[in-house]
Amino acid sequence: MEFFPAAGAPSVGAKVGFRFGAKGTHSSRTLMLAELEAVLAAAPTRADRDGYAKAIIEDNCLEKPTAATRRLSNQRLAELYALDPFVVMFRVLRGLWGIEPEARPLLALLVAVARDPLLMASAAPVLSQPVGSEIQRAPIRQALRTLVGERMNDATVDKVVRNVSSTWTQTGHLEGRTFKIRRRVQAPPTAVAFALWLGEAAGFRGEALLQSGWMAVLDCSASSAKGLALEAKRHGLIDMSIAGDVVEFVLERLDPGLGKI
Repeated sequence: MEFFPAAGAPSVGAKVGFRFGAKGTHSSRTLMLAELEAVLAAAPTRADRDGYAKAIIEDNCLEKPTAATRRLSNQRLAELYALDPFVVMFRVLRGLWGIEPEARPLLALLVAVARDPLLMASAAPVLSQPVGSEIQRAPIRQALRTLVGERMNDATVDKVVRNVSSTWTQTGHLEGRTFKIRRRVQAPPTAVAFALWLGEAAGFRGEALLQSGWMAVLDCSASSAKGLALEAKRHGLIDMSIAGDVVEFVLERLDPGLGKI
């Protein structure tokens, strides 16, 4: 499962929205889906970074009890989602957010995977486990240890395992409390369009976009991804052409630009 083509990761910059390294928000939080929904509902569509911060800290749209917890929530949400229209990935997320409410957990997940290396590291060991099986935590723990080395102690790594497991549960990939069972998610057209956009931003092109890790996050095989991409085209989200075995995508519709948000 590859999220970037060979030697592709260093070429994608912060202005797109990807984050790299050996640390991430899942050392202390999960997907923060409810908080994200509350902030995007409270802040104007055209809000800038300061506007989102105001909604969280001054207006207390998250109903946090203290100023310190409001500021921390603002920080953590910005780590995961940017909350800044100058970051292209957030701009695309904001444009897609209101189209299909049922797609929101997967839209949030795609951004969180792109921006939290800890969550990205957990993707392969979670998604590779068979549907219907009880999730095995050891492969997740090993993937995290490989990423962080000795920078985290065992207790912190175990906490990250719990947090990422909670995130994958919030998105429907896992089910259960103490014992997590692998489930298959159904990807709406908006999530498929976003996965294609992320794949292209990461450096994939053509048919490879249907086989990237971004599509795997949606539990899509290459064949099912092609059919879902055609559905996204019918919804007017993307442009797509197929000529024999050649598939081409044009994804500019997904970025509303600063002047349109």
